[in-house]
Amino acid sequence: MKTIIFAHRGASKEAPENTMPAFELGYEQGAQGIETDVQLTKDRVPVLIHDEKINRTSNYKGYVKDFTYQELSQLDFGSWHSSKYKGASIITLDSFLEWAQHKSLLINIELKTNVLEYEGIEEIVLDRINHYDMFNRTVCSSFNPNTIKRLHHLDPRLEIALLTKQKLKNLDSTLHKIGSRAFHTKYRNLSESLVKACKSHKIPLRIYTVNNPAHMIRCFHLGVTGIFTDLPALALEYKKIVEETNHS
Repeated sequence: MKTIIFAHRGASKEAPENTMPAFELGYEQGAQGIETDVQLTKDRVPVLIHDEKINRTSNYKGYVKDFTYQELSQLDFGSWHSSKYKGASIITLDSFLEWAQHKSLLINIELKTNVLEYEGIEEIVLDRINHYDMFNRTVCSSFNPNTIKRLHHLDPRLEIALLTKQKLKNLDSTLHKIGSRAFHTKYRNLSESLVKACKSHKIPLRIYTVNNPAHMIRCFHLGVTGIFTDLPALALEYKKIVEETNHS
């Protein structure tokens, strides 16, 4: 199995995370997938941002949920990364899906409900995915088992992934119980036995956040389903080396 490379929040080492410049760069570099995070504004617009607060990645402070989309759209989400990206704006899930719709890309949308449970976010995200006809190319993930359950209830055909930093016992039954069809976990939890268990139960296994070349190579050798990396160009470089070595 060939490992799919997801640009984690876009090519987020080289451009400000979860902005169009980062997504465009990841796509241009050849990433096969894009990973992003969604939260809801005060007026219930799904926007792409990792943190519950805007403090780290904008020129203002406060919780995403306390601003309207119009208010957030006036802020600078690029300068914190470098002056080159001054004025980069927060983007809506709609804008992102419209951009991705006609590109050969897989999408991973993480619903950020592990700190704040945004009421109705699952219905909103699924509605937008269907609106842009992205259902068969999208994985939805969350650290919150209740979000997993709600997504599964809304549409059991959707590929839903439990995100966790922990090692899981009874992987198959634990995932099945909450309606998760895939497993996303930290690199430190990666082992040959985990890969075998996932393969035997046909559970897609994706590893985050893989920026170290040695870790990338190990993921490719073990044949995980996908990796999330801030450095998609580097990952593609090492993936090619591994594939050429395997074929020689």
